Amino acid sequence: MRRRSFITLLGGAAAWPIAAGAQQPAMPVIGVINAGFPETSVSRVAGFRQGLSEMGYVENQNVTIEYRWAEGRYDRYPELAAELIRRKVSVIVTGVSTGAALAAKDATSTIPIVAGVGQDPVRLGLVASLARPGGNVTGVNFFVTEVVAKRLGLLREMVPTATRIAVLVNPANPASAESTVKDVHSAADGMGMQIQIFNASTIREIDAAYASLVRERADALLIVADGFFNSRRIQLAMLAIRHAVATTYSVRDYVEAGGLMSYGTNLADAFRQMGYQCSRILKGAKPSDLPFLQSTKFELVINMQAARMLGLDVPPALLARADEVIE
Repeated sequence: MRRRSFITLLGGAAAWPIAAGAQQPAMPVIGVINAGFPETSVSRVAGFRQGLSEMGYVENQNVTIEYRWAEGRYDRYPELAAELIRRKVSVIVTGVSTGAALAAKDATSTIPIVAGVGQDPVRLGLVASLARPGGNVTGVNFFVTEVVAKRLGLLREMVPTATRIAVLVNPANPASAESTVKDVHSAADGMGMQIQIFNASTIREIDAAYASLVRERADALLIVADGFFNSRRIQLAMLAIRHAVATTYSVRDYVEAGGLMSYGTNLADAFRQMGYQCSRILKGAKPSDLPFLQSTKFELVINMQAARMLGLDVPPALLARADEVIE
């Protein structure tokens, strides 16, 4: 009996180092490519984390997130995608950037991609259809370009006499700029507006563009959705006030920085949807079978202080439709 007990104990002791040394399963890694800067993307990152947490994933507890920031340099997308592939991430997420989505798709056909795009993903060639993407890409359509006509209409309501509209685009972001310019021209033709395009991809070029559009006597300005522009939103809002140019923006960030008005997708909610899509993939779903989601939350935000500084009387009907009025 004693000999048997000794053998049993010895066998158990021999197993201890194996159990103690066994590695826990590695946490999945999500790679995120962002167009802008960390400091200008706080609410969007929070929305993404919320979408993950609603599905049971908490950063640094059971999932790791690797962030890559283009900082307005859109030529870096292929490099950032390659970094994440070398990191062997489980999923690549591209936030509010058609260029990043296309670069990621070009870089890998095996790693799942959750793409945030402002245009029709089928027309872009990212997926075969919205209901059945068919490849390694799914995601969320933010409807950046599709709401251009709505933004122009709201600008006309704010400034009924406006007919000469300046449009500021970033030529360094051609995937977004070209499509938006086309939509702007199409919408303006139906409203009897004249459109003039101004380009800027640096801080100095933004200053120069404002000087030019003032010389051209533009009645109002539409700023195209762009990560670099978003990082310069304070500069853009202050220039609009200084030169007395009524301006419409794509997202609320500009209005919170002192801009006049914005209309577009609630990006924090759209990023929450991206977190949800990403979680489903981590749980085993295939991107080819996950329908490409479409944003459903849009918001009109008006800054009354900016309106007063521009000498504008905001129509009561427009105020009544605003989702938020900043005093």
